[in-house]
Amino acid sequence: MSLVRRSNEFDPFSMDLWDPFDYMFRSIVPSSATSDSDTAAFASARIDWKETPEAHVFKADLPGVKKEEVKVEVEDGNVLVISGERSKEKEDKNDKWHRVERSSGKFMRRFRLPENAKVDQVKAGLENGVLTVSVPKAEEKKPEVKAIEISG
Repeated sequence: MSLVRRSNEFDPFSMDLWDPFDYMFRSIVPSSATSDSDTAAFASARIDWKETPEAHVFKADLPGVKKEEVKVEVEDGNVLVISGERSKEKEDKNDKWHRVERSSGKFMRRFRLPENAKVDQVKAGLENGVLTVSVPKAEEKKPEVKAIEISG
């Protein structure tokens, strides 16, 4: 599903469909009842987005995910896409599972970047299970002011 908004007003979450009740609902209803059990819990990786004077910084908790399993892309000129897949642990038929809480599957998050984002200078790193994506900001152009002499 694609959400398109036509507005000059910047809305950082315009492409990030967040449902505050989704987590609560999933904790009550078994994942097999809501969707594919392999992807239900990991489908929406939790990501923080902060803005500093120099950049927009995104941090995602991706424990157990290798950097080869993660993609960071910019599409349509200003949409940051973070996606990947956590592999399912191989099962041996002699194993007896008592509890499975760690999830596996695909995830994808999209964020519409503001106009001042330098998308050609995006940097990403994965360390200790935390993906950090830094999108530098262009310097804010200050309006040129010319004093006009008043006659009379």
